Amino acid sequence: MIPREWRAARRVLAIRLDNLGDVLLATPAIHAIRESLPEAEITLLTSEVGAQIGRLNPDVAEVVVYRAPWMDPWRRLPHDPQREMEAIARIRDGRYDAAVIFSSFHQSPLPAAYLCYLAGIPLRLAASIDGPGSLLTTRHKHPERMMHEVERGLDLVAAVDMRTSDDRLVLRIPDEAHAEAAALISGHRPLVVVHPGCTMPARTYSWEQYAESIELLVRDLDARVVLTGVAEERPLVEAIRARLDPWVRPRVTAAAGTLAFPAFAALIAAADVVVTNNTGPMHVAAAVETPVVALFALTNPPEQWGPWRVPHRMLWHEMPCRLCYNRVCPTTHDCLTRVSAAEVIRAVADLLCATAAPPDAPTSAKRDALGMALA
Repeated sequence: MIPREWRAARRVLAIRLDNLGDVLLATPAIHAIRESLPEAEITLLTSEVGAQIGRLNPDVAEVVVYRAPWMDPWRRLPHDPQREMEAIARIRDGRYDAAVIFSSFHQSPLPAAYLCYLAGIPLRLAASIDGPGSLLTTRHKHPERMMHEVERGLDLVAAVDMRTSDDRLVLRIPDEAHAEAAALISGHRPLVVVHPGCTMPARTYSWEQYAESIELLVRDLDARVVLTGVAEERPLVEAIRARLDPWVRPRVTAAAGTLAFPAFAALIAAADVVVTNNTGPMHVAAAVETPVVALFALTNPPEQWGPWRVPHRMLWHEMPCRLCYNRVCPTTHDCLTRVSAAEVIRAVADLLCATAAPPDAPTSAKRDALGMALA
């Protein structure tokens, strides 16, 4: 049974301060809060990039953006104590009854708990292996086994008996976003979205190998390809497209920085397969149930961070330095560079064959071509 003080909560602050994919993986647990406390209003405190997920989540009434200094891996946030005091004041003004702090196993929730403590939030729930003192009113410890990040979030809210039977990722795309994405879709199938960028270099397949993979997608699978990325990734996308053979380029659309996030999600939803790194778009594909091929560097456990509840293939080359947690590879990046373009195409073809269904199923000739690619 949900504790009485939690049942009485009417304003709940859900906190997930890191990247887009991390916030998306917390959405089933946020949905559990929504189902368990139907009279409560949920506010999401998150990063600027994570806010994109919150704004497409019908379980969330409000999104508050906060640049937390302890979630600044590249140390780019200037020292500004006044900024932190203003953040505390803003949270205090929200008059929240409870806070649920989501964090990964290698992150401490205690800085966020201290923020909530200073803001006067009376109920504070998080999982912590460190002694939290008075910072948490409910300290949870996850089971000592490998859990997917979605399961970790659901296990956290279950500590106060908040549960749901629906563990799907939550991402509601507005109708106008589908219309915007439609401009990039020619009707030719299969449509493959390739997202080559990532904020962590150690998790990124090389741009040269992406170019080779795209040529094989067009040549062997007769695919139409859309190359996506944020505005800062335009040089990367243009370099990949420029490397392609001239006969391939007309079948490849460069769309870095051209779509707002809702339309980008709509494009992912329209695709037959997505090819990307271990990054946010991999989880967006899972949320909209589009099969995904993940070039998954072994910096993190694939069992914890892989695509959730969607047909997928994760590709990597086994290395003794697996689970290094590095942002930049200090060696030769062999866990990804040894994955060949042929392996990528085989994985795409495998997913196309496995998931083909009317009305978008390949023709018999295309199915034969896919079968040859898998042979």
